[in-house]
Amino acid sequence: MRFAAIDVETANPNMASICQVGVAVFENDKLDTEWQSLVDPEDYFDDFNSSIHGIEAHHVENAPTFPAIAAELFEILEHQPVIAHTHFDRTAISQTCRKNGIISPRLQWLDSARVARRAWPQFAVKGYGLANICRHIGYTFQHHDALEDAKAAGQVMLAAIRETQVSLDDWFRRVSQPLSQEKSGPVIRAGNPD
Repeated sequence: MRFAAIDVETANPNMASICQVGVAVFENDKLDTEWQSLVDPEDYFDDFNSSIHGIEAHHVENAPTFPAIAAELFEILEHQPVIAHTHFDRTAISQTCRKNGIISPRLQWLDSARVARRAWPQFAVKGYGLANICRHIGYTFQHHDALEDAKAAGQVMLAAIRETQVSLDDWFRRVSQPLSQEKSGPVIRAGNPD
């Protein structure tokens, strides 16, 4: 089993303002490769975003732009499932590619938050944020650092596979199903014959 987990941080509320990317590649249940880069978003830094991740404009003064790292990033991500915790990272990558006129490869994305909601019933409705799930599985990390968050999302995926005995391939099908399989099935109600 091999997959890549990714996380990004953004400079401001515009999801196309990526200022950091982290990727963790897992193979056979272990962390195999780490890759990260600060990114010059060619955009302003909002105080709110900087207060979350600690990255400010001076940190990216000599950093590459997204077009400069895109080929290397996509080479790492292609040909394996890509895990991200919630849709944020997937959307940010898509919007940054669109902003820069980059055609991104077709990646096989899997949302580890959707996985967590199905793997642990107590998090089906709330509490499925990355930090909370990692507390539950006993994984410690430095939240809001892109590489640390990518490794954490990968650990969530591994823990969910161990907990449920659902394979990585089967999770792609499972996340499209209702939260609880016990309650799934057709809804049958008597209709008004008149």
